[in-house]
Amino acid sequence: MTTLALRLHPGQDLRTELLALCQRQPLDAACLVTAVGSLTQANLRYAGQPTGTLWQTDLELVGLVGTLGRGSVHLHAVVSDAHGVTRGGHVLEGCLVRTTVELVLAVLPQYRFDREPDPQTGFQELVVHDVA
Repeated sequence: MTTLALRLHPGQDLRTELLALCQRQPLDAACLVTAVGSLTQANLRYAGQPTGTLWQTDLELVGLVGTLGRGSVHLHAVVSDAHGVTRGGHVLEGCLVRTTVELVLAVLPQYRFDREPDPQTGFQELVVHDVA
């Protein structure tokens, strides 16, 4: 395992930038180790919901987890507002950086992560390939 650290800047889209990073590197398999920062808005899909909910206010990014591969990212975030109200869900496009998002990724060279349709769930699900 190796690590990769980066910072996102104001106005950048969290999901879009991580997907672009995976394609530029290219990263065949990685996971998030840590992430902190702030957002001006979060677009999260809550459990069992077909679409996202846009939350527009100053937000702290208090948690981010996920798996990343060359063609996809699967991210879940927890964000809180100025009153400590917290929401979490599946990260969609539209999570925009306010001041910074600092990220550390673990790169997993022994694997390749792909996404394939799963007839049981109806979603594109993770397929792990051992390439070592």
